[in-house]
Amino acid sequence: MTPSLQSIFEVFSVGAGPSSTHSMGPQRAARLFLQSLDAPPARVRVTLFGSLAATGRGHWTDRTLVRTLDPIHVDVVFDSQTAPLPHPNTLKFEAFDSAGQLLREWTVCSIGGGNLEDAEGRPIDSVALPTDYPVSNIAEAMNYCRANDMAFWQLVEQVETDLWPRVEAIWDVMSETVKRGLTSTQIILPGTLELPRRAGVIWHRTKELKGTAKELGLVSAYAMAVAEENAAGLQVVTAPSCGAAGVLPAVLYFFKQIRRMPTRKILEALATAGLFGASIRANATVSGAEAGCQAEIGSACSMAAAAAAQLNGATLNQIEYAAEMAMEHNLGLTCDPVEGYVQIPCIERNMNAALRAIECAAFTLLTDGRHLISFDDVIEVMNSTGRDLQAAYRETSEGGLASLWRRDIESRLK
Repeated sequence: MTPSLQSIFEVFSVGAGPSSTHSMGPQRAARLFLQSLDAPPARVRVTLFGSLAATGRGHWTDRTLVRTLDPIHVDVVFDSQTAPLPHPNTLKFEAFDSAGQLLREWTVCSIGGGNLEDAEGRPIDSVALPTDYPVSNIAEAMNYCRANDMAFWQLVEQVETDLWPRVEAIWDVMSETVKRGLTSTQIILPGTLELPRRAGVIWHRTKELKGTAKELGLVSAYAMAVAEENAAGLQVVTAPSCGAAGVLPAVLYFFKQIRRMPTRKILEALATAGLFGASIRANATVSGAEAGCQAEIGSACSMAAAAAAQLNGATLNQIEYAAEMAMEHNLGLTCDPVEGYVQIPCIERNMNAALRAIECAAFTLLTDGRHLISFDDVIEVMNSTGRDLQAAYRETSEGGLASLWRRDIESRLK
């Protein structure tokens, strides 16, 4: 079955962090479940499976559900044993009356970017307007754009309803999140790691620098500013997830503030980034629980590289090459959040991916855009690589940096 490209506004969703799969998705699911009931129940039990059970506490899934369903009594059950599941991020809602009688149950999957599917894989309550893209991947998009003498963003303009006001609203939230993160007075991020915020300090230190060092410092500060806002559970835009929300805004904010790009050009670049993100969602996944951090940070890096290349004046081939290169060198990246928090290594990964995106966009201008591995090919490889990863490296906090931290804690307690 040929995949269908959905709206770019399935990629860009505004919501509260720290996780699009673990907080935004469950919040939407809880609201939909409540709306499906004839009257408020006496009690709701929500069972979290898979990755939601493994890292739900660090991602605040339980707190999000309790807050969303308030004042109804909520029991959150963490079930990390049950398998197989429709999806690594599966929830089961059960509503009971005062006598303990089951009123309704519903199984739903949080698939990334705040989006939901039922147990059969059908999309639920899309937040975006229906679209009818004439292409199913980036290769087809390039052919279509060549045949019609248009840019990537013009293809998006042709398909999406009321594109520019909606893209501008997304950009407004992105840019405000950068500003808010740079000037935050919060010293320590929430959670047991007691991780200090650093974006503001780095931003101020860049004032002492010049040239390339200053530009790299600014991009780093912008990316970390958004990632820290997300880690604090504040408003961000998924791009394509909360955990990778700092990459694209940092790159675009750099081009707007430092390179003095007009707002219209920024919005066009955002539309192109959305097209690449939509293609990844249609042909693979943007969920770390399904395919590791390559699906989140790798996808964000690709989207940002495509946007930056376009802002640099690149051709269709060069834009596609930049996006391909960005993903190719994130292949195999594991999702191993320490203690389940979207903090270590997530915040620094946003910074690294933003810098890499700019590097890929700059390098591709030195070429004619021709290369052997296509963007669509590398997305297919990302998807298969991610599913081959051991479960410990797919957002369970059981492997990688997370397991190293756990061993360190255990050794201190002996």
